[in-house]
Amino acid sequence: MTRVLVVNHDTDLADQEVDSLRRRGYEVRECLGPVGAMCPILSAHPCALAGWADVLVYDAWATGEPEGAKDLIQGLRTLHAGVPIVLSATGMEPAWITVTGDLRVTPVVGLPSGERLAAAIESALAAARNPGTSVTL
Repeated sequence: MTRVLVVNHDTDLADQEVDSLRRRGYEVRECLGPVGAMCPILSAHPCALAGWADVLVYDAWATGEPEGAKDLIQGLRTLHAGVPIVLSATGMEPAWITVTGDLRVTPVVGLPSGERLAAAIESALAAARNPGTSVTL
């Protein structure tokens, strides 16, 4: 069973994402992220929840602003380099989002429905298994 960590500052949306992913057979844990609590990643320390997960599903606005999310992704890439990241942006997509390089993520732009999240998770996992492939959604 694929282990997914959902990090979203919007608790209602996070609950919907978690429920939807569980119905699709994923083992899911939830975190409010740096807005809701201290974040070890932003303090340059590994995160036990991120270390547990096979894939991370982060809200692009988890820190409350886009540059903070960029710092968060950089920290995750440094401390949990092998864990794929799905980044959801329900409104405006931050300009720094990329599917290659050091800040690579699998983006989900718009409403992160269960179907779209599951497709992004599977795409991110496939890209992690085959680093030469590109992520398309």
